[in-house]
This record gives sequence, C-alpha cells and structure tokens, in this order.
Amino acid sequence: MVGPNGEQVGIVRVEDALRLAAEADLDLVEVAPMAKPPVAKLMDFGKFKYEAALKAREARKNQVNTVIKEIKLRPKIDPHDYGTKKGHVERFLKGGDKVKVTIMFRGREQSRPELGFRLLQRLAEDVLELGTVESAPKQDGRNMIMVLAPTKKKSEAMAEQRRARTSDSGHAAAAPDESAAETPAEVTAEAPAETPEATPAAEAPQTAPAE
Repeated sequence: MVGPNGEQVGIVRVEDALRLAAEADLDLVEVAPMAKPPVAKLMDFGKFKYEAALKAREARKNQVNTVIKEIKLRPKIDPHDYGTKKGHVERFLKGGDKVKVTIMFRGREQSRPELGFRLLQRLAEDVLELGTVESAPKQDGRNMIMVLAPTKKKSEAMAEQRRARTSDSGHAAAAPDESAAETPAEVTAEAPAETPEATPAAEAPQTAPAE
C-alpha cells in the first residue's frame, strides 16, 4: 500500500487498508492491479479524477496538428504570379504551417532542372525570415520538390494571430466614434461653399442650425 503522500506503507491486509482509508477519510484505489502483490493507494478519488480531467483538457487545448500546405510553380513563372505565390507561402509560414513547394516541368523543361533549382533557392531566400529549408530541392519524376518549415511553432503563431485579432477588434470599435465626430464638421464646412445660390428655400431651416 502507498500512503496519500506517496510514502511506502508496505504490504497490509485488505481489511487493514480499508480501515486506514476510513480513518484518513480517503479512498483506497488500486493503481497497479497486475503487480505482485497488487498496489493500492490512499487518495481522494474525486479530486484525482477532477485533476486528471483538467490535465486532459489542457493537453487537448495545446495539441497542434501539423499541416503541410502545397504550392505549385512553373520554371518560367511570370514575375507577378511569382509574387502572388510567394505571398501564399509567407502566409502559410506565418500561420505556423509547413509548405511543400513543387516545380512542375513540362516538355523540354525537363532537360533544364537547374531552372527549377534556382527558382526554389530564390524562394527560400525571399522567405528566409519566416521559414527555413527542411527538405532540400530534389527531383521527383517531372517535378522538383522542396519543403519549408516555419521558424515559429504552430502554437506561437496561433497565439499571435489571436492577439492580432483582439487588437484589430479594439481599433475597429473605436473607429466609428472618430468618424462620427469628424463627419458633421466636414459637411457643414463644405456645404455652403459648393452651391450657396442653388440651395432651395425648403432646406434653409436645416442648414441654419448646422451653421
């Protein structure tokens, strides 16, 4: 039997163990039934189950699934398209995801793998601050593949995204008050200057209070 603080009590009869548990207002819990002899511990079983549930919930909360995104490029990609693809890679890396970059060769392009290699090297250098090369470029049939890993862990990236959303929502809540305070001043200042002679007489009671 093991005591409530982890101390070894020794081998005791079941009746004696139950009596000790009752005297200490604790439960006698069998923790190693297959041991020779079986091991039991004095504990508050309700508290034990509650703490175990908390640990399991925290573990699920901190669990992060590794996601591998894929981006496909052509060896002779247009500069504008390259910028768009690079933007996707940066977004994935900022989110804490790995990125599999695939260069697709067609026709005569297969005879010039150095084009794909240079393109992958260029991309790796362009996103150096966000990710590192986990798998160097290698030929795979008609394709050349490279894997980029984010410099930040997925959990850190998710935490930063949550903080950014919280900050953005705070700024968005303050924005309407500022615009509401500025709009009347702009309207009243510009309205007389635009069409002072064409203002209908019916509108005079409305402009007079504003001035």
